[in-house]
Amino acid sequence: MSAPSASAPAASAASAGLSPARVAFDADGTPCAPDYGDVYHTAAGAFAQARHVFLAGNGLPGRWQGRERFVILETGFGLGNNFLATWAAWRADPQRCERLVFISLEKHPLTPGDLARVHRASEETALAAELVAQWPPLTPDLHALDFEGGRVQLLLVFGDALQTLPGLQAEADALYLDGFAPSRNAELWSAELFRRLARLVAPGATAATWSAARAVRDGLASIGFAVERAPGFGGKRDITVARHAPRFVPPRPAAWRPPHAGPRQALVIGAGLAGAAAAHGLLRQGWQVEVIDRQAAPAAETSGNPGGLMHGIFNAPDSLHARWFRAAALRTARLAAPALASGRVAGRLDGFLRLEPRLDEARARGQLAAVGLPADWIAWQDAEAAAAFSGLTGDEPCGGWQFRQGGWLSPADWSRHLLQGATFRGGLAVQRLQRENGLWQALDADGRVLAAAPVLVVAAALGSPALLQDRARLPLVPVRGQTTVLPAGWPGLRVRPSQLRPLSGQGYALALPDGRVLTGATTQHDDPDPQVRAADHRHNLQRAQRLGLVAAGAALASLDDQGDLDGRVGWRAVTPDRLPLAGPPVDEAALAAAASGRQRLDALRLRPRLHDGQGGLYLLTGLGSRGLASAALAGEVLATWITGAPCPVAADLRDAIDPARRTG
Repeated sequence: MSAPSASAPAASAASAGLSPARVAFDADGTPCAPDYGDVYHTAAGAFAQARHVFLAGNGLPGRWQGRERFVILETGFGLGNNFLATWAAWRADPQRCERLVFISLEKHPLTPGDLARVHRASEETALAAELVAQWPPLTPDLHALDFEGGRVQLLLVFGDALQTLPGLQAEADALYLDGFAPSRNAELWSAELFRRLARLVAPGATAATWSAARAVRDGLASIGFAVERAPGFGGKRDITVARHAPRFVPPRPAAWRPPHAGPRQALVIGAGLAGAAAAHGLLRQGWQVEVIDRQAAPAAETSGNPGGLMHGIFNAPDSLHARWFRAAALRTARLAAPALASGRVAGRLDGFLRLEPRLDEARARGQLAAVGLPADWIAWQDAEAAAAFSGLTGDEPCGGWQFRQGGWLSPADWSRHLLQGATFRGGLAVQRLQRENGLWQALDADGRVLAAAPVLVVAAALGSPALLQDRARLPLVPVRGQTTVLPAGWPGLRVRPSQLRPLSGQGYALALPDGRVLTGATTQHDDPDPQVRAADHRHNLQRAQRLGLVAAGAALASLDDQGDLDGRVGWRAVTPDRLPLAGPPVDEAALAAAASGRQRLDALRLRPRLHDGQGGLYLLTGLGSRGLASAALAGEVLATWITGAPCPVAADLRDAIDPARRTG
């Protein structure tokens, strides 16, 4: 049981952030919530209660058997015992569904220490240890945690239930209604909450709860459930079980697009960060994915840089932009951790510093308190602490934001890692697309079919508009960037590379594993020059000097002789709002016709998509200069467009990266 309602007594916090739960124990050792005067589960045991009430009450494990995917929605995560019991039942069932998605709401999540404490004597010690190890920072976001190689996914929604339910995009096959008693946490059982749940119920869904209160039974009945009493548990006479059997099922809106129902096969054009992320998202859904690229190897163009920064951003108030990059960076850090630990991907994600010379400490701390993000995600460091963290002291010392899980990754390594499991074919230059016999075909300059699949993802960066034959308006701007690599032992460095931590201000710097230091990068519009230029090295060195990375005399002495400096040139595909494009592209001609006919087009879902009558065409591009942070989550959001799986971000964040939005 838990308390994601709007009126929780514990909600009075010193900041605008989440208020963690307080956990105590009764005389018999049962965990309870002092702020609610209620227990988390009966003295008979959390797992026994979960099996009797929620699993058996929803006909599990039988109902998930033979399914491709089964989705459970829980209204209170609490201590996590219902999730652990369900996961254990899934593991023990030889006929289990391919993928189990468990979505759980929680307004007052436990701190990592309290979560570990309550599970020390768990009935499922190993599973509980995995949950504790993956417990996210307490930020007001949707957090995706993966278990069993991604076949079991926990989507934790931290925040008020009435506020977060409208943002969920999922169809739940089973509801676990598990909050504190209606008399103590009324809003979690309110008519308004049931109305918001109604949108998320899949055909044939079931529901179960330990409560037999009249308000609970009436709430379920009001959204089309046939409600019954069942034998209770732990001293309770009855529990409530229900099956969704509405008298009237309204038709789907005209703009509703069903998920792909044919063979789970996709073709991705482009093997940089965007294409690799698209493949990764679909592979996680059990799809077969083929990726083709004009280069012989993956990540051979801009994604081939030796390193790049990976971090979130911070705004006060907490903007849509900041929320997207926080969610994306958190997801990337979680996915990259095993690959970094094994050495498969070069980089480090144990801290990144964003210098802010125009922000004083008082204003910074005021902004942080107003937004309320936890210190294990972001913290303000004054000038002295910033210098100690980064290893650098610039000409004008200043403080900055330290992102605890930020740092850097090798884009090429990360791209290749995301492509694991896909079929890659290089050296194939696609010139044209066509659809024949239910398949999307990629053709070369001579009209030969290079590859085909029922679903196609165009992830060709700045080449994407041409492949779509300019029928979809893609507001992509090519931005040239040149990096500078200072060789190991370069005499002008003011810090040992082993002591340098990733940072940015005006420019950025990071130390590569071989002792070289990467810095840069230029930002140049309308510049098609592919050559590495001494003038751009000069620019990068001057900014590195202001960061404190390069000694002034050494930098100036080197400006006339750049022969010992390496670098790369690439073009970022940038959107005006600096957010990626992920989803089905808009048909501009059909949109203009609809607008002239005065059709309602205010909601993004109402806007016509390219090849709507045929389906299967999607887009992922516009990653810009923050592709390392954005790519993986954007690819997973794209995969939910295609497959109908629960979306790993709230609706407004998916809309923020939808190609149907107006970015210019």
